[in-house]
Amino acid sequence: MSIRNKLNGKLGFGTAPLGNMFRNIPDAEALATVDAAWEQGIRHFDTAPLYGAGLAELRLGEALSGRKRADYVLSTKVGRLILDEIEDPSQRDLGEKGGVFEHGRPNKVVNDYSADATLRSIEDSLKRLKTDYLDIVYVHDVAQDFYGDEWLAQFEIARTGAFRVLDRLRNEGVIKGWGLGVNRVEALETLLDLNEPQPNVSLLAGRYTLLDHERALQRLMPAAARRGVDIVVGGPYSSGILAGGAHFEYQKAPADIIAKVERIKSIAQKHGISIKSAALQFSLAHPAVAAAIPGASRPERIAEDSAALDERIPAAFWQEMREQQLVAADAPLPGDKE
Repeated sequence: MSIRNKLNGKLGFGTAPLGNMFRNIPDAEALATVDAAWEQGIRHFDTAPLYGAGLAELRLGEALSGRKRADYVLSTKVGRLILDEIEDPSQRDLGEKGGVFEHGRPNKVVNDYSADATLRSIEDSLKRLKTDYLDIVYVHDVAQDFYGDEWLAQFEIARTGAFRVLDRLRNEGVIKGWGLGVNRVEALETLLDLNEPQPNVSLLAGRYTLLDHERALQRLMPAAARRGVDIVVGGPYSSGILAGGAHFEYQKAPADIIAKVERIKSIAQKHGISIKSAALQFSLAHPAVAAAIPGASRPERIAEDSAALDERIPAAFWQEMREQQLVAADAPLPGDKE
């Protein structure tokens, strides 16, 4: 059931930025970024219809169209249908994520976790991605950050719709894996508690990072490891704040987060390492984590990710992080292996 051996290494590429997240990215720059990922040896690409209302999928499909399909792993998501109808992207209700894709395509986005919508979504994604099969399919954002108190009602639709469809497709060998693609721990905990279709992989964004990992450590990560569900960490840089950016949780970072990052940065500088390396390697250190998929919208960022993965971080850095209580006492650390 485990899928980690099929992910082509620990480092993948998250394509949310290619959907014009936060800014209007020229097509040429987006395609060059995917090419840069390929040149760095990355063969695991994650996308979703929501990213720019199909824009990220279209760009990724174009960039990979000349590559041999068997050479890379492709994951996308279901739960949102992209229509031909037009709407104002800045007025979409994306819960806590606000206008994160206001620079994307103006096509109408409709939330639908039913069985029929799941199959239609996959069909649409295959066309945009210019491929005839997907490796992994995640059920997208069925959690409280998008639906508030209604999230359990949406989860129930997904349980009887998307989950069962994806489980059947995996059992038939049409896809290699399925699970949730969410920004909240509770949805994954709920899924792992079900006595029915079980995922073999899930994407958890922003919840297993240097800045936010204590909740995931309590129940989710042990349960995932116990059940053999591989966790792919999305957003290891917490929307950019851990990689020199200004965003945390898809919004401008608040003062307390900026202060915490400065503390981590000063320890990193003292030990002669980059905070980006610490962030990426921390997310990968938990045994339940199979890969991390940082996002990028500029080619030069890809080389930085590869360098961050390879940089040697002294055990003394992690020891100081623990002493300063900047990481949870029970968090597995890269330095623990030395």
